[in-house]
Amino acid sequence: MSQHSSRVPQQSDSAAPSTSTAPATYRTVLAVREFRMIFLAQVIATLGNVVAQITLSITVYQRTQSPLLSSLTFALGFAPYVFGATLLSAVADRHPAQDVMVACQAVSCVVVGTMALPGIPIPVLLVLLLVLGTVAPVFQGARAASLPDLLSGSGYALGRSLLRLVSQSTQIIGFAVGGLLLLVMTSSQALLAAAAGFGLAVLLLRFGTRRRPARQPENGAHGSVARASLSGVRQVLAVPGLRPLLLLTWLPPAFAVAPEALASPYADEFGGGPAAVGLLLCAAPAGSVVGELLAGTLLTAGTRVRMVLPTATLMFLPLLGFAFRPGLWTSGALLAVCGLGFTYAMGLDQRVLDATPEELRGRALTITLAGLMITQGLGFAAAGAVAEFLPPHIVIVIVGSLGLLTLAWCGASMRPREDGQATRLPAEDQAA
Repeated sequence: MSQHSSRVPQQSDSAAPSTSTAPATYRTVLAVREFRMIFLAQVIATLGNVVAQITLSITVYQRTQSPLLSSLTFALGFAPYVFGATLLSAVADRHPAQDVMVACQAVSCVVVGTMALPGIPIPVLLVLLLVLGTVAPVFQGARAASLPDLLSGSGYALGRSLLRLVSQSTQIIGFAVGGLLLLVMTSSQALLAAAAGFGLAVLLLRFGTRRRPARQPENGAHGSVARASLSGVRQVLAVPGLRPLLLLTWLPPAFAVAPEALASPYADEFGGGPAAVGLLLCAAPAGSVVGELLAGTLLTAGTRVRMVLPTATLMFLPLLGFAFRPGLWTSGALLAVCGLGFTYAMGLDQRVLDATPEELRGRALTITLAGLMITQGLGFAAAGAVAEFLPPHIVIVIVGSLGLLTLAWCGASMRPREDGQATRLPAEDQAA
């Protein structure tokens, strides 16, 4: 496997990584012009996507009076991740990352613009949502695979951290913006505004980033994209040392979403209303944002890598406190501490990148991101199903225990590599 440079770019207009070995910070990452363009495109596209989701949810309910069909406008955005990751992930390696990102955002622009057509049938709207969900993992995989070309060493993990932070924050803002837009616009006008957002993201990515060669040139590729993608899934899972890291990426969050899934029934246990549910839902994301900012600012890259498992335990240890059926504020505090545990992803991102062969990078990161979405969706469903038979606080305790056992199993699976090489530390940690 080719090793990526352990240096972080320090110049704002350079497309290539700098030779500086100064520690990466959020400021130095944002100083890279191409990353700023990707970052801004992420903000705009996420706003567009959330506005489209809330607009469609309201529109479908108004036209059908069906809560099920209305909820499907959210669920169908995630369901096609399996299809996109397994049959289209090779696109991220066969074509230049810029081309893939631009094409995916262009498709999203056209799809959302089509949704704005007056009187479009509900089944057609749902099919268009499936299209949006299908291109999403391809775009995310290509974007993640392009970051090491811009942000080497510890800058990669900080770049991923910033994109996670902006995604979480922008989704909250997006729901508020969507609600406000619908006060002054028709649903068609709101969807056109969302489509314009995707169009602006296309321009930022096309003219704000540099077109680099594909990692697997088309003339060196064999077979269809679907066949290559399926083969890529097998290849990715066969990479020594990568499979335990993928399981560590996918499984803990699948358990950790249980308190969010059970926020309403748990609040009902102690007589809380909608405000209590809102507090419980916000606590873990707030802890996650604080944790990422603190870890990205105060910890070195090497420390974040070494602390992956200890940090991850914070997602589950506080859940054991739910055995005592804590009240609203205690529950919120426990969940905020759980949110701090999600910071383990920063060190894990670096380990996944180091373990992935460059020629498989696009497919591996597409599969990684899609798997995370899929397992979290399954976690939501499983927690709700078990809560049909057990009190919500008991389910949360069980999930916390299973999460800790999962971490122990994943940790035992991450044996040293057979070639004796350890995860390569960034230059700032080697110097220390």
